[in-house]
Amino acid sequence: MTSPSFDIIVCGSLHLDIMVMGAPLPRLDETAVGSAWAMKCGGKGGNQAVMSAKMGARTAMIGRVGKDDFGKRLLVNLDEASVDRSMVAIDQTAGSGMSVAILDKSGDYGAVIVSGANLAIEPAASQMTWDALGGAPVLVLQNEIPEEVNLSIAGAARASGSHIVLNAAPARNLSSEVLTLVDTLVVNRVEAEMMSGDPVFDVDSAMEALPQLGATARNVVITLGGAGLVIQARGASPQFIAPHKIEVVSTHGAGDCFIGSLALRLSRGETLEQACIFANRMAAFFVGLPESDRIKPDLLSKA
Repeated sequence: MTSPSFDIIVCGSLHLDIMVMGAPLPRLDETAVGSAWAMKCGGKGGNQAVMSAKMGARTAMIGRVGKDDFGKRLLVNLDEASVDRSMVAIDQTAGSGMSVAILDKSGDYGAVIVSGANLAIEPAASQMTWDALGGAPVLVLQNEIPEEVNLSIAGAARASGSHIVLNAAPARNLSSEVLTLVDTLVVNRVEAEMMSGDPVFDVDSAMEALPQLGATARNVVITLGGAGLVIQARGASPQFIAPHKIEVVSTHGAGDCFIGSLALRLSRGETLEQACIFANRMAAFFVGLPESDRIKPDLLSKA
């Protein structure tokens, strides 16, 4: 049997982000004043594919953009990161996905997304593109595309014996059909609280939420930002992984850096603990970088 051409295939969203810097998150009816703005290629799917490729993984992207300037920028960004985008479709009617993110002076942020062409990805087409790419040891999914798409491609990946990572962000109710196919579930404290039904605000409460997230049937990772993360490998005891002390420039994209790093190490056959320790270190390194350094290739060589 021939080995697959890719280590990781990401099926997910592509957005062009409008970044507004230095502004407090506005309250209702308030106009906040920022210090600068910039455009950045994003979408959880696109970010995670780019991050894994920059770490050295052979990465392919499955997604959809509009026939517009935003779409062109998103495709160029994938090319520059050496992500195979042969299965990124160009929608002739729907516009590309986009978001507006507001970063305050502390580096924290809030965002609004407009999904656009991402919602037009066809479930049957996603399965066919997986087959056309030849599969990969790891499939990465998120919640910024329709659940029917995730279900379809996850079924194809499971049939080929791949490891399926679901970053259940943004938070939404997930069907049991999708969750049954997931090998590693990654959530932050908000998503963990929504899925478990219990408050999640620190390490202890995250530990308590693990059983409700199906830790006996799948790997579960709950990220807690500056407080570290808790993990539970399938059938194993919960573990806490401590945070790294870092001077934060911006937390924007940190979760996607974590997922891309995690997927890389899982594709190499590492355990959940090994992969999470590496991903935790890379995400900490990432939040301390200025935006100008984040776009450069070979992030791994700098860490």
